[in-house]
Amino acid sequence: MTAILNAVWVLAAIGLVCGVLLVLAAKFMHVPVDEKFPKIRECLPGANCGACGYAGCDGYATALASGEENKINKCVAGGDAVAKALAAATGAQFEDVIEQVAIVRCSGDCNTVKNKLEYQGLSSCAAAKLLYGGPEACVYGCIGLGDCEKVCPEHAIRVVDGLARVNYKACIGCGMCVRTCPNQVITLMPDVERVIVGCSNREKGANTRKECAKGCIGCRKCEKECPAGAITVVDNLSQIDYDKCVDCGHCQDVCPVGCVHFRDFRGAHNSPEGTR
Repeated sequence: MTAILNAVWVLAAIGLVCGVLLVLAAKFMHVPVDEKFPKIRECLPGANCGACGYAGCDGYATALASGEENKINKCVAGGDAVAKALAAATGAQFEDVIEQVAIVRCSGDCNTVKNKLEYQGLSSCAAAKLLYGGPEACVYGCIGLGDCEKVCPEHAIRVVDGLARVNYKACIGCGMCVRTCPNQVITLMPDVERVIVGCSNREKGANTRKECAKGCIGCRKCEKECPAGAITVVDNLSQIDYDKCVDCGHCQDVCPVGCVHFRDFRGAHNSPEGTR
């Protein structure tokens, strides 16, 4: 019985000593937390997409709370609503967010692009690219195995007929798909624009035509007929100067292969039918 009591007293003493040490450690090793941080962090959506230039929402909130960052309009995923909340939380003046949307610069689905090999391996665009640039004859286009679809937090991208397609009304412009695409086919564009060139192939027109029926052949017809002079062909690929573009849609009408697309690209923050 004495041995049992001794063991109990020893354990109690050890517990007491450990408790005292923990209290002392909590007091003397306490790291003060900026009171602004929780208030600012609550305003951010938690997407942790990195579009703001920081590793995640915590990083952006920390920078704002410490004064290292003074721009409250860097949360593209949150849009103007988050910018207004941050302005109220920090006392800064509201700044408009330039909402963006993901654009797939490729029109080559399984019905228009030719294959150069039959790929059997991991269902990953990054993996397929390691094998001769991917299964498609065009090494510049969408590989179509859905790496972008897997990372999209809003499920705004689906691969249909071997081509990634964006549901613009659901897209928040976070850019995670952009950073995932191994061919850099997906880019971000301000969602106020209305026209894109759905091709990334920079080969000569004859070669492009052999690889994809909807690839830009550099014929310069859009360049010649653009009333605003907003289109030029650079390295066999049409480029749009959005500062000059008047959104007339004539380039889509004259494109002989159908790789210029004119439509409403407004994303989730600005679309009347959007999710936000």
